[in-house]
Amino acid sequence: MPFTAPVAEQKFVLQHIAGIADLGVDDDILDAVLEGAGEFAAGEWAPLARAGDTDGPKWTDDGVKMPAGYPEAYRAYVEGGWGTIGSPEGFGGQGLPFVLSAAVLETLGAANMGFALAPTLTVGAIEALLHHGSPEQQALYLPKLSSGEWTGTMNLTEPQAGSDVGALRSRATPRGDGTFTIQGTKIFISFGDHDMADNIVHLVLARTPDAPAGTKGLSLFLVPKYRLDADGNPGEPNDIRVVSIEHKMGLHASPTCVLSFGDQGACVGELIGPEFGGIRAMFTMMNNARLNVGLQGVQVAEAATQRAIAFARDRVQSPRASAPGAGPVAIVEHPDVRRMLLRMKAQTMAARALVYLACGQVDRANAGDAEAKARLDLLTPLAKAHGTDIGCEVASIGIQVHGGMGFIEETGAAQHYRDARITPIYEGTNGIQAADLVGRKLGLDNGGVLARLVAEMRGDVADAGLVRLIDDCEDVVRSLMAADADDRLAASYPFLTMLSIAVCGWLMEKQGRIAAEGDTPFLKMKAAACRFYVEQIVPEAFGLKAAATATADALYAVDAETLAA
Repeated sequence: MPFTAPVAEQKFVLQHIAGIADLGVDDDILDAVLEGAGEFAAGEWAPLARAGDTDGPKWTDDGVKMPAGYPEAYRAYVEGGWGTIGSPEGFGGQGLPFVLSAAVLETLGAANMGFALAPTLTVGAIEALLHHGSPEQQALYLPKLSSGEWTGTMNLTEPQAGSDVGALRSRATPRGDGTFTIQGTKIFISFGDHDMADNIVHLVLARTPDAPAGTKGLSLFLVPKYRLDADGNPGEPNDIRVVSIEHKMGLHASPTCVLSFGDQGACVGELIGPEFGGIRAMFTMMNNARLNVGLQGVQVAEAATQRAIAFARDRVQSPRASAPGAGPVAIVEHPDVRRMLLRMKAQTMAARALVYLACGQVDRANAGDAEAKARLDLLTPLAKAHGTDIGCEVASIGIQVHGGMGFIEETGAAQHYRDARITPIYEGTNGIQAADLVGRKLGLDNGGVLARLVAEMRGDVADAGLVRLIDDCEDVVRSLMAADADDRLAASYPFLTMLSIAVCGWLMEKQGRIAAEGDTPFLKMKAAACRFYVEQIVPEAFGLKAAATATADALYAVDAETLAA
């Protein structure tokens, strides 16, 4: 199926939700970047999506080999300068806003979601080095990471630790020259190895000798696949072995590696930031990654929606109920299919608006806006969790639109769901995002950050249902602030969903008002999708209030043994 970047929709959201004009980007630049990225993605990356799923990367004794065409397409990405969009000018980047680079990444991921994980992780590595790397590390590594000539990874998880980062055991032993010998095993490392770039820059959490237990004892290390020679070029291998690549449900184009560091005692790493500053440095990378994972929800929702609409317009079956004598029609004309397609459109737009809103706060925070930084902290768990929930929902509806053919791999509809299903799990499960929301983010500025967001929403919305949902969210917040830890966590996920839908409803109503002023096909479609969201999706969130104000008693009415009965 041909892929078309949603340029008009992206531009609309960037202008009216992200406020990109305030970030110094005029229409000429905006059009050039969005249209150019769309043409590149459609021509170079989208045609490889199916082969990435069916063929996938292969583990060999010489490392991971990507499917045919992938190294060439990645080189085209580097040569086209697409990795430099949001990278700092001082290190070879174009210095454009983060939110614009997110739109480019959305286009790449909608065209080929697994492939786009490579630049997604590199963006996080750049952020970590920008904020925590030494001037020497920045000078050596950032130009190559910014261009995409080298890729970056994030190495947290270990077999025994899972989401419990404090249980990590990888070791970093001083070598006496300011560097460290790195030893340990890391799992679930996306693009931990491949044959598309000249070097891979691993950011690795490990413990130095006599480090305190738990997260306080973790430090972050820069560990390249190939050590750099005196001229800063990749030289000798750095004693990093690919033990295996995972056999996954989806996202097959992304090699998920088990990496062993220092089997021969010759893996050399450099400390990033101070000793025991690993968690602080890694969270710089992880918070960036959480927004980009929310963006993956938008990517897969966009791709699934395009596929479902194309199928529904082409598939002819049965007369329309209101005109039984007129003969069979394309299934897009049947009310329930139209309902599903409009829901896919509306949810995709809502997720995009939420994620772009958060990404726009990144740019303002980087410019020193403290309120934008606080709002970003509040929005990040919403963007990550709700964005990926929407991605899974829309991909699942896409299968339903295809009917029985959606369950057949050859149509490609199933791939979207298989690819999407990991997104609520990695970079902090959505349950962890909900716990973060109620455990940390509600209390920011003694509740002032949320209060100011709610006040802005309340002053802008007109729909009675949205007003009621905002009222319900405030009621739940009061309940949560008085609750004990178990009750608060039991309510956290339904509350995150409630608040996310309220924010999305605000953004969709705002966009609908603007779209209603125009008469183009895009604006008519936009207005219809916004209306559907406010009238049909917002009211669904009313029912979440009961779960968001319930105690944990029902969850623990029986013990774990009885639960298995």
